[in-house]
Amino acid sequence: MIAFAGGVLGLVSLILVSRRGLTEWPFALVFGLLIAVGEMVQFRVDRSRNRAPIATSAALGYLMLRGPAVHLPPDLAQIVAVTGLATLAGILPRAVAGLGWDLVISSRRVLSVAFAAVVFDAVTADRFYWNGSWTHAMLLTGTMLLAVLSAGTIDALVGAGQATERYNRPFPAALRDELVVMGRIGMAMGISGVLLAAGTSLLGLWAPPLVVVPLLLTQFAFRRFASAQRTYRATVRSMARSTEIAGFSSPGQNARTASLAVAIGNDLGLTPTRMEALEYAALLSGVGQLALADPSPGGASLLRTREERQRAAEIGASVIERSGVLGHVAEIVRHSNDPYRQGRASNSDIPLESGIVNVALAYEQLVGEGTGQSPDKAMESIGLGIGAEYDPVVVESLRRVVGRGFRF
Repeated sequence: MIAFAGGVLGLVSLILVSRRGLTEWPFALVFGLLIAVGEMVQFRVDRSRNRAPIATSAALGYLMLRGPAVHLPPDLAQIVAVTGLATLAGILPRAVAGLGWDLVISSRRVLSVAFAAVVFDAVTADRFYWNGSWTHAMLLTGTMLLAVLSAGTIDALVGAGQATERYNRPFPAALRDELVVMGRIGMAMGISGVLLAAGTSLLGLWAPPLVVVPLLLTQFAFRRFASAQRTYRATVRSMARSTEIAGFSSPGQNARTASLAVAIGNDLGLTPTRMEALEYAALLSGVGQLALADPSPGGASLLRTREERQRAAEIGASVIERSGVLGHVAEIVRHSNDPYRQGRASNSDIPLESGIVNVALAYEQLVGEGTGQSPDKAMESIGLGIGAEYDPVVVESLRRVVGRGFRF
């Protein structure tokens, strides 16, 4: 739906520009080139969000062009057409090279830039240029920041709706996550857009390289950090496979448990940081079983006594703590086999993530290769432990996830 809306808006804008003609084509060419290059070198800021800071900054800068160097500022149709065509030009090389790209993310930029252009044009007049006075400069800067804020707000709202549809996250939680990401890199992109517009308006086409080069260097630093995070995640997955190689869990059991745990975490609206810790804990929840004398048949740790499972969880947490970087994950694993209720009171020391891992592992072992129960039968078995063995909030979330058709 988002891609369709962005495509229709871009096509209509292109038709209008073809009829009216292109104004200030050198500026359109340079800023279009910046958008295309920025799209080509986009990177993933976390596991689910791609960003192209240079492309976004260039698009924002282009829509805010005003000043002595620009005699006829671009109108709304031209802004959308240049942004859309340049975005497609940047996507094409990535598609040919087999690199990751997301048409919806790119369409979000077109929509947010169009909205920001409407806001900017509505507030400013055709002759709203900087005349050299500080008062006028402050008014123009405030209007630029308003346009940037409106673009970020629309992008966050659309992105939250996309996450709600794709990952079944509650909309308030998805919007919170989008606003956090916008706070991290969105302001940098917005300020760079303001600098691009102001610099180009005063210095002409000499300004874009001066503004973009520092942003490009910053982006490469972000890419190195993202690459280190991918290596870190691959290492955790390799550690998780050790239990499968040793026969203490069935092939793919840890990955299936993590997949279900992430689905439950999304349903409960956990923050990205907690989601990452939850996935790692689910992957490593069986590491402590390597210290047991014999593996469970089919990797079904539920067949062991509670004492054995809790001892394995404690050993696993100790192993994880020795890594020196997964202390928060170790705490989740340590309580992943603790009963929800001890005596007449619920165990408040158990992290919610531990309860999620406990329920996800139980469901996987009931539905997986060990027993092969149907989802309804597995839910019935887990339901018998609500309030005593399992957290009722997590079980209810599992019921919603399974009801939406979750499959391993």
